[in-house]
Amino acid sequence: MLRRECTSSSMDSNGFSTIIILGAGAIGSYYGAILSQSCKVLLVGRREHAQAIRKKGLIVTGSINQTFHPEISTEIVDVPANCLIIVTTKAFDTEEAINGIKRLLRPDTIVLVLQNGLGNEEAVRGLVDPRVSVVRGLTSTGVEFLAPGRIDVKLLKETILPATSSGVRIQTVFKSYGLEVRLTDRMEYEVWKKLAMNCVINPLSALFRVPDMDIAADSLRNVRKGIVEECISVAKKEGVTLEPSLVEEITAAAAAYSNVSSMCQDILRGRRTEIGFLNGMVVKLGEMHGVPTPVNGVITDLIRFMEGKKWT
Repeated sequence: MLRRECTSSSMDSNGFSTIIILGAGAIGSYYGAILSQSCKVLLVGRREHAQAIRKKGLIVTGSINQTFHPEISTEIVDVPANCLIIVTTKAFDTEEAINGIKRLLRPDTIVLVLQNGLGNEEAVRGLVDPRVSVVRGLTSTGVEFLAPGRIDVKLLKETILPATSSGVRIQTVFKSYGLEVRLTDRMEYEVWKKLAMNCVINPLSALFRVPDMDIAADSLRNVRKGIVEECISVAKKEGVTLEPSLVEEITAAAAAYSNVSSMCQDILRGRRTEIGFLNGMVVKLGEMHGVPTPVNGVITDLIRFMEGKKWT
């Protein structure tokens, strides 16, 4: 049975009847685990992951050492009233995932898009009924998927949400279960800032198959600088101003992450990556605005070459 209705600690009307995690990979499993302690949570993931969790629970190690027992399925067959759906699938799976459930969504459903990349929430809005609230969120928590039924939390960090009514409502629930949340009225800026960070950390860690902290090496300084400067130039054409100091900020952030990035995990498993929604998106927008992006272009090509092959 699913747990009780998920509300804030004061049991007010900001709660949700159910939280569905659509995409129970590393990040999705982490949020599902934390929220499942008192909420009705349904994780939706791969069959092997579901079987392992049903058998032994969701084993979380690292910054959190606990076994959780969320409800898990390989599909969504119903979306109850007053439901929050957190989308944590890979960006390239968004359309298929949303098309599979859009007929089940209700006017009071809130969809929180918690993915890497740019333009994800616009893609979701284009697929669902206009009455469905679609919210963009960001997370910097570092999590590794170790094996079906097992994740390792390397670094606990904040969730960023927009300062809207839906964002505040989600914040109330998240904070009541110990998740650090920051509201912002500059969501587009935060999305571009996170995009630049992902454009550095994810592909470089994947190319060298190392933990994120290793790409903060001084020998890669010019590479990091080239990636970020192109992101800053393209963002400016999109109406977003990023600070030149972002290079140093990203370097410092990378040095704090001991986990292996999601893109590195995908490369090691011979899977498709989200490069087209990260560096590839910077290249695409650069072409649209007439901004040269040679560094991001090379990074994109190198990752695409590595996709689908077995690397050790």
